[in-house]
Amino acid sequence: MESVHVRVAELLSQMGFEEDLKQDILQTGRPLKIIQGQSLIEPGMKAAEMPLVVSGVLRVMREEDSGRELLLYDLEGGDACAMSISCCLGNQLSSFKAVAEEDTWLWMVPMSQIDHWLARYQSFRKFIFDAYHNRFDEMLSTVDSIAFMNMDERLMKYLLDKKQSTGSYIIHKTHEQIAQELNTSRVVVSRLLKKLERQEKIELHRNRIEVL
Repeated sequence: MESVHVRVAELLSQMGFEEDLKQDILQTGRPLKIIQGQSLIEPGMKAAEMPLVVSGVLRVMREEDSGRELLLYDLEGGDACAMSISCCLGNQLSSFKAVAEEDTWLWMVPMSQIDHWLARYQSFRKFIFDAYHNRFDEMLSTVDSIAFMNMDERLMKYLLDKKQSTGSYIIHKTHEQIAQELNTSRVVVSRLLKKLERQEKIELHRNRIEVL
């Protein structure tokens, strides 16, 4: 637990926050660990806290009534979820889903403090605006990939994005899981993965993929 507090303090220092703000965040927030595959936020929920990713990866998705999912973006260490901020400040229910890609530590900050910090600290305003800007750019990238990329290009981009977010060339995903996140069928994903393997861009193993 102590190591989480130390890591949060380091992240806050890297963000350039004022000392008073750092102490407020440390004193009012709380650590939360979610295991791989566990949901933090589900559609229809009303959250009272903003998650700040300390370590691990949080996957943010849209989910249809049928259960099909579309990956919007990943959150890594030091990232905040702009969509949760928007929902809370607007007093709205969540329209998205956030799931741990791997075991993930979060620092949960009470939304009741956000307005005060936005009004008082320029560094916090910049952090929130940057979070909105970065998440918006990532969602535009998702839209562009759907609109302008072939499925094999989307799949390769997905694999490279996962490699970057997890810091590992090994991606622990089944073909069915990838298909759900790309909003396509397992058969299509399996066929395209075989094609990428023949092109020596990846190696396929049981329930994992190695990016070459």
